Amino acid sequence: MDRTNSPVLVTGGAGYIGSHAVLSLKDAGWPVSVIDNLSTGFRFAVPEGVPLYQGDIEDGALLERIFAEQGMGDGRGAIMHFAGSIVVPESVADPLKYYRNNTAKSRALIESAVRASVPHFIFSSTAATYGIPEVSPVSEDAPQSPINPYGWSKLMTERMLADTACAHAINYCVLRYFNVAGADPDARSGQSTAGATHLIKVAVEAALGKRDHVSVFGTDYATPDGTGVRDYIHVSDLAAAHVLALEALIDAPERSMTMNCGYGRGFSVLEVLDALDRLTGEAVERRFETRRAGDPDSLVSDPSRIRATLPWTPRFDDLETIISHALAWERRLGEISERQAVNG
Repeated sequence: MDRTNSPVLVTGGAGYIGSHAVLSLKDAGWPVSVIDNLSTGFRFAVPEGVPLYQGDIEDGALLERIFAEQGMGDGRGAIMHFAGSIVVPESVADPLKYYRNNTAKSRALIESAVRASVPHFIFSSTAATYGIPEVSPVSEDAPQSPINPYGWSKLMTERMLADTACAHAINYCVLRYFNVAGADPDARSGQSTAGATHLIKVAVEAALGKRDHVSVFGTDYATPDGTGVRDYIHVSDLAAAHVLALEALIDAPERSMTMNCGYGRGFSVLEVLDALDRLTGEAVERRFETRRAGDPDSLVSDPSRIRATLPWTPRFDDLETIISHALAWERRLGEISERQAVNG
């Protein structure tokens, strides 16, 4: 495959998952550029040599310039779309923000791609589109019944892509993430957002003294130890799946795909915290609190389709490996913050 003829624009490429996709693309020899408004992303997350355009994905004139400068359009290139808002409680409190950032702006981005004839589109979706599944593991054919505006905002974009692909010369891949965690194994990038709510991020912050405890929401779930069970996927394995999906879209331009991204097995909150304690040799403080509304007992993917469709072999399918990489990044992030403080 001639990668040099397929430039890739990564939206939200200065954020957590987007920056790992940029690393995977760059490592594999793809020409890659980034658009990010830096509202939640970080300049330091974009590797040296990768063009970063600071701006918004609904800015059609900026996108037109990017496509021209990066050699995209007229049947060449691809978009990997990660830009958006991701905090579920915030989506309940401020739904219009999510319908603007995740739905309306995605519509503008898709329209720009169609106008320029950018032929391939990979979309960062979520298991939140399933709502509270009746069956676990969850397959792609499970009913999609989101229980919050975040899930709905992503599902609407999935629908827009499907309808657009029927009307225009564009194919797409929707990847529905389960619980993304970990960091680049070489500590080049990781979860850097202040006040993040993901369990492993919160736990490693507590282990390093950045928080004084970890809240455990609910101990009466129908799971072996009473705490919620989730399918944790290493962010670098997820990024690798995006690159393989891109290759599949290019190889079969008449085909579009929707696939879950997970390992197909889950760990409870207490199992995650126990694994962290083993790695650090110290017990992180746990505070047991009431359930949060809408949290399912167990949310585990059925990854059969992605394994049958793509030559995807996860490299980091191990809970302690995921946590150890998150710990290493958290330490590195502290060094970056100190250096930035010194340099003003």
